[in-house]
Amino acid sequence: MRIRIALVLACTTLLAGCVSSEEQRARDEEKCRSYGFTKRNDAFAECLQRIELDRRAEFRRRSEFDDWDRPFVVYRPIVVAPSP
Repeated sequence: MRIRIALVLACTTLLAGCVSSEEQRARDEEKCRSYGFTKRNDAFAECLQRIELDRRAEFRRRSEFDDWDRPFVVYRPIVVAPSP
């Protein structure tokens, strides 16, 4: 029973982080409107562009520390005993 609850909780947490592109766009537009920009002008478009560029930069920053896509090298020196 505990495993089932933990599994449901984990799935719910994962799905809560998923946002469709339309929802993301609506959030971005709302953020730009809260800054005082109005739709259909260059300043509003630039605001949306900056939000997207910030999102991409944050993704690159996070993926810098993700070692799952890099080769893993193990250094093991071989010690050879000197012959008498």
